[in-house]
Amino acid sequence: MRNPRLLLLFLLSIHSQLFAQQPIHRLPDWALGPFVRPPGANPIISPDSGSRFYDPMRQQQLDWESNDTFNPAAAVKDRKVYVLYRAEDKSGIGIGHRTSRIGLAESTDGIAMKRMGKPVLFPGKDDQQEFEWTGGCEDPRVAVTEDGTYLMLYTQWNKKVPRLGAATSKDLVHWKKHGPIFQDAYNGRFHNIPSKSASVLTKLKDGQLRITKYKGKYWMYWGEYHVYAATSDNLVDWVPVVDEKGALKPLISPRKGYFDSNLTECGPPAILTDKGIVLLYNGKNLGGKDRDTNYTANSYCAGQMLFSADDPSKFITRLDQPFMVPTEPFEKSGQYPAGTVFIEGLVYFKGKYLLYYGCADSRVAVAVYDPAKAN
Repeated sequence: MRNPRLLLLFLLSIHSQLFAQQPIHRLPDWALGPFVRPPGANPIISPDSGSRFYDPMRQQQLDWESNDTFNPAAAVKDRKVYVLYRAEDKSGIGIGHRTSRIGLAESTDGIAMKRMGKPVLFPGKDDQQEFEWTGGCEDPRVAVTEDGTYLMLYTQWNKKVPRLGAATSKDLVHWKKHGPIFQDAYNGRFHNIPSKSASVLTKLKDGQLRITKYKGKYWMYWGEYHVYAATSDNLVDWVPVVDEKGALKPLISPRKGYFDSNLTECGPPAILTDKGIVLLYNGKNLGGKDRDTNYTANSYCAGQMLFSADDPSKFITRLDQPFMVPTEPFEKSGQYPAGTVFIEGLVYFKGKYLLYYGCADSRVAVAVYDPAKAN
């Protein structure tokens, strides 16, 4: 090849094929990982057209998880891992137009799943109907308190405004809905704004990630386009952190030219570590200019950021490259073919961190970080 320009283009093409769509090679000491997909195990949950559920709203039997199963939360109870996943029926066409319900699966090793067969949280003829029907209950995050109360923060979707809602449970099967979490704060000023994706602050204690407090209050990060924060005295009523003008205070925003150029959406419960507070999040790439050309346009990759333990609102740093990217066929085919690893569930189980994530808005998978093998 004698033409220098053609040779350069050829070499650039080879370089792009070899190195594009790759996760970060070496993590800093504050970050969690590396997370490795167990060989031959994924996806661990896929759509099932055989399970049936009597829907109290439509008053008929439905194949409630026949279209898609994705975006999972996770918890540990009685030496088992429980995965709470979003499931869609076939009632509509396209993302956001069907009805979602939360299903439950259990596992003795965190990988092989046994499903309950019926949803555990779903729209009903209750005091949350106006917020949950007909879109449903979506994208849960789950964490547990010191006394064994499980908190689920999930999206209530009435196909008008997505709102963060709270539910609590002692057994992960029976849940008490508490309604939208911002309905009372500041006289309801933030009740009718779109709100999604809440990551409550936790700490590893006695071999389990448990909800913890900062200066006597519960703390969480939340948000889809930006990362915001909120505090609470009781875990179900939350007060957003605002600036001096009373507006929502963004702690972190998307970056032009990076994998999170479109969204910085909160992932699993945040973790207080000896390095600070680690928040795992979902970064979405832009589709046009200002995107990161190393990653597919509109793809979702997983990132990590660090906040101060002394002031959870103080941002310190974040990864410039994602630690997980869509690489497997089931992560790049389904409702979202641009590619998605959407992280929502994280547990510490038998000395390892298990990270549960949605694949292309269609399936559930897991990746494992073993601290004993990290060094």
